[in-house]
Amino acid sequence: MSQDKYEVVIGLEIHAQLLTKTKLFCGCSTRYGEAPNSQTCPVCLGLPGALPVLNEEAVRMAIKLALAIGAKINHRSIFARKNYFYPDLPKGYQITQYHVPIAEGGQLEIELENGKKKAIGIERINLEEDSGKSLHEGFPDSHEKTYLDFNRSGVPLLEIVGRPEISSPEEAVQFLQLFRTILQYLEICDGNMEEGSLRCDANLSLRPKGSTKFGVKTEIKNLNSFRFLQRALAYEAQRQKEQLEKGLPILQETRLWDEKKGQTFPMRSKEEAHDYRYFPEPDLPPLIINDQMIDKIRQTMPELPTPKKERFIRDYGLPAYDARLLTSSRALADYYEAVVQACGLPKQASNWVMREVLQTLKEKNIEITDFPLAAEYLGELIALVEKKVISIRVAKEEVYPALLTTPKHPQEIIEERGLTQISDEDQLLNLAQEIVAANPKPLQQYLQGKTQVIGFFIGQMMKATRGKADPQVVRKVITDVLEKKKQES
Repeated sequence: MSQDKYEVVIGLEIHAQLLTKTKLFCGCSTRYGEAPNSQTCPVCLGLPGALPVLNEEAVRMAIKLALAIGAKINHRSIFARKNYFYPDLPKGYQITQYHVPIAEGGQLEIELENGKKKAIGIERINLEEDSGKSLHEGFPDSHEKTYLDFNRSGVPLLEIVGRPEISSPEEAVQFLQLFRTILQYLEICDGNMEEGSLRCDANLSLRPKGSTKFGVKTEIKNLNSFRFLQRALAYEAQRQKEQLEKGLPILQETRLWDEKKGQTFPMRSKEEAHDYRYFPEPDLPPLIINDQMIDKIRQTMPELPTPKKERFIRDYGLPAYDARLLTSSRALADYYEAVVQACGLPKQASNWVMREVLQTLKEKNIEITDFPLAAEYLGELIALVEKKVISIRVAKEEVYPALLTTPKHPQEIIEERGLTQISDEDQLLNLAQEIVAANPKPLQQYLQGKTQVIGFFIGQMMKATRGKADPQVVRKVITDVLEKKKQES
């Protein structure tokens, strides 16, 4: 979209499902994928007389996030009832926080394409319960009935409301990706957008460039992938631009993203929007958090992605790209550091993890936590290559694949298969003489000044030794043999 006349203003609202074992106000399990309505009780079904009891672990997780983004933790916060009717909301209201949330403020810093950093502010962090789930398809009579599954009802969520300080769809994606990474580092949300444990709503408006007044915004609901977020925002920005250029008004409305058609469409207008009528939850007392609790949680905080990336650059001498990729998940960063500890070679370890390891993860469709090769063994393999015990080719083509299926030290596999690198110059010299003698045509080309054919002879040497020969020694002996032939001619 042309940026000559208008600028985009975006704010995100993120819902993160917390990794507690039980729901926010009852003891029902939060396990995903169980039989419909098998994880319910009178509390999460909203039956008369059932009283909520707050899950302390959910509070601790909310405090962790607040500390991670530098938010102000309110020592006293209040739960409220958000009233609206929907079939999968069993009580007719949702327990959340509104006027006094658990935390306010804070920010995340993203890195722009030009290398500069930009801080995106956070308005508030609320604790709230999830609703149930309406199932509109998959049943024989789905054309005339909607089925309800209340397993998700009462699952603890964090609602994170970002300030309208994002200026492009690309910035929005980067912001959400960083937020997801932080949640995973803190181990408070698995960030699985496909399963709905991380969901995002986006508010977008346009305004004349240089103006400080906000335009009329539209909200795009339930964006459950980074790709959908980017495409939906790009489409909506272009749609609003075309409306404004035609002199047509922008309606304040909620819209949904249709991935198949590649466009947003109206869900409800401002006039049809719900009046939630928030009022304090009478069955829950104010949530009181003291400094002792906050300090205790602060001591358990892990190193976060940005400081870890900066440390990788500083301590390991890695390029910014390597460091950013290796710290994209806490488990991947931990694996990399364990490899470095085993081999003492940070850049070589980075190359192996970023290429071979990540490629294997992609091919097998697994996470680093399920990767079969121990970091210690990979570190040993890297060290053996550095010491020239084996060649890099043999390491990648024979030893590494064997390590993926055989829990042995690399040295054992090398010895069992006779893969030790050949570095003996006399041994390779004899082979070089045989190969040159067996290839008179390339030899004649070399003698006529076409020195690039040396690559052919090196290839033949590596093939004859099954890649076990030291490439530097091979180049030397081949060159010696060819130069001697040149002198004799």
